[in-house]
Amino acid sequence: MDPTLHHLATRLSSALHGLDASQTQLRLTPDPSCWTIQQIIEHLLLTYASTGASFETRLAKGTPTLSRPTSAQRTAQFIVVTLGLMPGRRKSPPEVAPAASAVPLSGSELIAITHAALTRLDHIFDQAEQAFGSTRCLSHFILGPLSASQWRRFHLSHGNHHVRQIAAIRRTHGL
Repeated sequence: MDPTLHHLATRLSSALHGLDASQTQLRLTPDPSCWTIQQIIEHLLLTYASTGASFETRLAKGTPTLSRPTSAQRTAQFIVVTLGLMPGRRKSPPEVAPAASAVPLSGSELIAITHAALTRLDHIFDQAEQAFGSTRCLSHFILGPLSASQWRRFHLSHGNHHVRQIAAIRRTHGL
């Protein structure tokens, strides 16, 4: 696995380590609109699946996107991809919002599922790099066109944002 996604997998594994299935159902506040630890991971899994499907479509077309980033997108890319900072609270797009209820999974089960998803995504990124090189090959709905390497760093930045949320939940509940 590429070092960027390996680092993300390690961070997520550390954040989930030792949690049982009831602990992954904890949230920062009692507000049901606030995600549980498991819902945070499900959200990440949905983003990995969405990115992977979009890359597979792009690979099937055989050409990278022709889009060019706007100046606003370049600024956002610098903040998120280069600096690794995620802007404040933003509502998740519906297609990557986790289900309200699911079968509770333990931290170790979530680690295994997440590692498998990241491994699959990394394989797709490798295919894109073989096909398109280091060019911007697929557009993000906010950040604009990104290369496979930039997509890896986006997912690291996004994942780190959610690792901090999991850490806050764990602190709140003394875990």
